[in-house]
Amino acid sequence: MLDIKIVRTTEPKAKPQDESKLGFGKIFTDHMFLMDYTAGEGWHDARVVPYASLPMDPATVVFHYAQEIFEGMKAYRTADGSVQLFRPDCNAKRFQDSADRLCIPKIPVEDFVQAVETLVDVDRDWVPHSDGASLYIRPFVFANDVGLGVHASKHYLFCVICAPSGAYYAEGLDPVRIYVEDEYIRAAPGLTGFTKCGGNYAASIKAGELAEEKGFSQVLWLDGVEKKYVEEVGSMNIMFKIDGKIYTAACTGTVLPGVTRRSIIELLKDWGYEVIEGKLAIADVMKAAEEGKLEEVFGTGTAAVVSPVKELDWEGKVANISGGKIGPLTQKLYDTLTGIQWGKLPDTKGWTVKVEPKV
Repeated sequence: MLDIKIVRTTEPKAKPQDESKLGFGKIFTDHMFLMDYTAGEGWHDARVVPYASLPMDPATVVFHYAQEIFEGMKAYRTADGSVQLFRPDCNAKRFQDSADRLCIPKIPVEDFVQAVETLVDVDRDWVPHSDGASLYIRPFVFANDVGLGVHASKHYLFCVICAPSGAYYAEGLDPVRIYVEDEYIRAAPGLTGFTKCGGNYAASIKAGELAEEKGFSQVLWLDGVEKKYVEEVGSMNIMFKIDGKIYTAACTGTVLPGVTRRSIIELLKDWGYEVIEGKLAIADVMKAAEEGKLEEVFGTGTAAVVSPVKELDWEGKVANISGGKIGPLTQKLYDTLTGIQWGKLPDTKGWTVKVEPKV
């Protein structure tokens, strides 16, 4: 267990009065969590301190060689005023997997969760009260050796910051148009596709902007070898309901093992659906659409939970899905998962963790 020192701010910020205008990742709470790593000493000096800029030398290695990782998770306020997290242990374990791939010292699962819980407890008044709004939590680690030259750093900083964020779908689920990207790739075998590192996201921006210029909301990524098998959509996992069965890419190194993805698969199996994790060719998806068998398509992720897809565009061919409307399974998954997260439905899975007032 970490011995976390807490230094409270003497100048608390004014909290947003209109939670409908929170947006995403624009406003930050009063405090942040920090912990240092030094080779030979390990992780040390865990602390919650007032939110502030980080002083960094221009030669700090993360600026030049991108040795960093992050996570994304949320805290939810329930009807009785309590605050809870959703499967934080899964984020902690994925953080360890990302760290291992980027040669970053691992943080024990229990220490990661304790850090998040402590910061959320200190800033619990920042957890929004309005329906659909939540406190977005961003843990991250970066290398902070100073000096040029590619190497695994001997010093790191673990940080956690929080941002009250509005409802992703302020006016209900909104199906989106997706462009199937067949030039650029997101990941390839042996690289970092299964991690949450900034380089993956930076490399995706170009294709995303080109898709937006064409009027699409997101990019559907194909595999990096043959460019024929579906992998992810934007920064989310993606699922296809074809002739009653659910198909999604397997997490074999090029696909991020999403916590929402994992949870939805468990729900689907509980409901009797056959879930097939493996290779699914985009040509087969389009063929299923032509035959009237492509029933629903949706992305899954922390920010949106589920994101329904109404159209796929690939090589000039267009697949229209669910008549442009939200499919019943997509809606049921969204209602069930958000119901558990916000405490509106019973958590029979043990997925939620109450953040008890301790500090």
